[in-house]
Amino acid sequence: MLLPVIAATVALGGSVTTAAGAVPGQVTTRDAAAEAAVGRLDHIDELSDRRWSVFVYSPSMDKVVELQVLRPADTSEPRPTLYMLNGAGAGVDGANWIKQTDIVDFFADKNVNVVIPIGGYGAFYTDWRKDDPKLGRNQWETFLTRELPSVVDEALGTNGANAIGGLSMSAISVFNLATHAPGLYRGVASYSGCARSSDPVGQAAIRAIIARGGGDASNMWGPIGDPEWVDQDPYVNAEKLRGLELYLSSGSGLPGHYEEPGVMWAGGSPELANQTLVGGVIEVAANLCTQQVAQRFAELGIPATVDLESTGTHSWGYWQDDLRSSWPVLARALDLPA
Repeated sequence: MLLPVIAATVALGGSVTTAAGAVPGQVTTRDAAAEAAVGRLDHIDELSDRRWSVFVYSPSMDKVVELQVLRPADTSEPRPTLYMLNGAGAGVDGANWIKQTDIVDFFADKNVNVVIPIGGYGAFYTDWRKDDPKLGRNQWETFLTRELPSVVDEALGTNGANAIGGLSMSAISVFNLATHAPGLYRGVASYSGCARSSDPVGQAAIRAIIARGGGDASNMWGPIGDPEWVDQDPYVNAEKLRGLELYLSSGSGLPGHYEEPGVMWAGGSPELANQTLVGGVIEVAANLCTQQVAQRFAELGIPATVDLESTGTHSWGYWQDDLRSSWPVLARALDLPA
C-alpha cells in the first residue's frame, strides 16, 4: 500500500512532461558526459532588476535549460549563489519554488544569487546511463556540477561560493551532487526526502516515482542489485559530506497549520484532502528516512542541523517554513548574515 502512495508525490510535484529529443535506447555514458564542453550562456530575459530568466545551453543534454534567478539586494560586489532544486515536477508547472512559496520576498533583502533550474521531470538530477524513451536524455549532474557553475559565475558576477537545497525528489539529489563534486558546495539543505537509494524501500520508492512519469529507473542507475544504487546512497556515503554545513528536515505526516480549514495556498496546490491524506503518508516515509540519515550523521560524528517537526505533510507550505529554518545554516556556509 505504501509505495503507490509514495509515488503519488509526483501528483504533488506537477504533471508529466516528456523530454524533447529523446532517442529510445541511445546510450549516454557518464564518461562521455564528463568529456562534454562546458555550458554556454544562450540568453537572459530580465523580468525586473531583481528577477531574471537565464537560459544556458547544456552540451551533455543538447538542449537549453532555463534558470529562474533572484538577484542580490546589493550587486555592488560579487555575491555567493544558492541553488534551489524543485521536486518531481521539476518546476515546469505550478509546483515550483517561485509560484508556491514566498521565496522572492524572503530573499528580497539578502545578498545572494538564488538559481532555480527548470526541467528534469522525475530525473533525480543525476546522470542517467541511457536516454529514456519517455523521460529523454538526463545528464543533470554533469550540467549542474560541470557545465553550469562557470556560466552562472560569469553571468551573475558571483564570488564563487555555493550552497544547494532541494525538496522531495531532489532532497536526495543535493547530497549526491555535493559528494560527487567535492568543493563545489559549502552547504546542503534537504527537505522531506528519502536519502536511502540502496535500501529496498527507498529504492522501490525511487523506482515508483520514475515509473509514475512513464520512465524506467533501470535507465538511470541500472537494475535492482546494481552497485550504483549503493554508490548513489547518501546514507552509505555520509562520510563524504563531512565538513559541509548540513540541514535536513521533515514533518511527521500529521496534519498541521497548513491543513486547517480556510487556509488558502497558491494556485496549483493539491486539494486539501489529497494534501492531508496522500501528503501525510508520503511525509511519514520521508520522516523515517530523515531520522535514519540524521542518526547516521550522529554515529559518524558529522555535525548537522536536524529539524523534525511534530506535524506537517508533504506540501509546499512546510517547505517554505523549512527554507526559512535552514537559512541560518545556508547563510553560515556562504559567509552571510542570517
